[in-house]
Amino acid sequence: MNLSTTNEMPASTAATRDSSRTYAWVVFALMFCLLLSDYMSRQALNAFFPILKVQWQMSDTHLGSISSVVPLTVGILTLPFSIFADRWGRVKSIALMVALWSVATLGCAIASNYEEMLVARFFVGVGEAAYGSVGIAIIVNIFPKHMRSGIAGGFTSAAAFGSVLGVSLSGIVATHFGWRWSMGVMAIFGFVLLIVYCCVVTEKRLERAHLEDVAPVTYGSAKLTLRALIAGIFPSRSVFCAYLGCALQVFIQGTLFVWLPSYLNRYWGMSVSQAALTAAGLVLVSGVGQLMCGVITDRISGGSSLKRWNMAIAYCLALGALLTIAFQVPQGTLQLVLLAFAVFFLASSFGTCSPIIANATSSAIHGSVFATLTLFNNILGLAAGPFLTGAAADAVGLKVALHCLPLLAVLPFIMFIVGRRFSLAETSRSRLEQAMLSRNGKSQASDV
Repeated sequence: MNLSTTNEMPASTAATRDSSRTYAWVVFALMFCLLLSDYMSRQALNAFFPILKVQWQMSDTHLGSISSVVPLTVGILTLPFSIFADRWGRVKSIALMVALWSVATLGCAIASNYEEMLVARFFVGVGEAAYGSVGIAIIVNIFPKHMRSGIAGGFTSAAAFGSVLGVSLSGIVATHFGWRWSMGVMAIFGFVLLIVYCCVVTEKRLERAHLEDVAPVTYGSAKLTLRALIAGIFPSRSVFCAYLGCALQVFIQGTLFVWLPSYLNRYWGMSVSQAALTAAGLVLVSGVGQLMCGVITDRISGGSSLKRWNMAIAYCLALGALLTIAFQVPQGTLQLVLLAFAVFFLASSFGTCSPIIANATSSAIHGSVFATLTLFNNILGLAAGPFLTGAAADAVGLKVALHCLPLLAVLPFIMFIVGRRFSLAETSRSRLEQAMLSRNGKSQASDV
């Protein structure tokens, strides 16, 4: 009998792996498109603020509130909804969420006053509450571990692109067909994706696409006490500073994304569609900057959390300085160019704070950890920013309110410096404890 060895895998195994890889990319594309729909439904309203202000005689505080209610609701519900999805089933939970935010977006299209719009926007937030954390939890389990950074970065970039599409498409549709049709188009897009998702993504097919180097998902298996969960989410003071610093920088991001179309319309004399397209271009620059800042941080920092803190401080300093200069120069091309350079660093905290938090927490609870980061970013950033800026605009004018915005970059800057100091102290303490344990171990060995 002839015995031989070969490096070639059986044809059936290779075919199965190719099929699983193809299915994984199909799921990724659907998850990406659903996040596009998520942010299109969330940001579309910002494009026709000028129309609603005149049509419904709304104050800037009212406009800010109907924008802020979505991220506020997301921030409050993201953690409990993420825990529920992990236990009940992620595929079913996402289908329910998409259906809810699409119906609520349709409700925005038929709202007849501020109160009805506020209620509809609240349910948009309920539907979108945990999609980001649950969606990424699905895709990281069907791709190899060495691809997770790229997959996660590609998935979350849909937020910026969805914001661009939502604002720009909404402005164009509102100009030609009315603002109600803008929200209707967003709702239809969500319903179409929901039908495709339900036909393509199932628990059984995801299980067949499961990879050997990724831990399987078992719903309802994790039963941590509340105290243990909180301790795992907040293991140190430096991690808390990363949560808070990221949210304070997102405050600036949320404010600019919401109020730039109105600023360009009121003070530059742009039409609603022109202002929406210009603001969308700046949001797109922010999305590219988010990706590039993450790549640059990885190349410079490697595996060093201390260097990531340094990068967070540098990016925040650049953001504050460029925004200050941009709002001081006269309106014109130079101001737009400077704003573009500034917003390049607008979302840089995602690429610095997320790895810092992930490296300091257990991978077993990363779903809850990133849901907590989402909570901070939405409540203290995306919700607080537009609302407080709207209130300030009613008091002193939108132009003055935005011109004061760069001063707030001092807050995340300080938080990153404090977090870096805590991180250094925690690292030194950890090394000292390890040295003492090693010394005690050697002492016990010599006694034996």
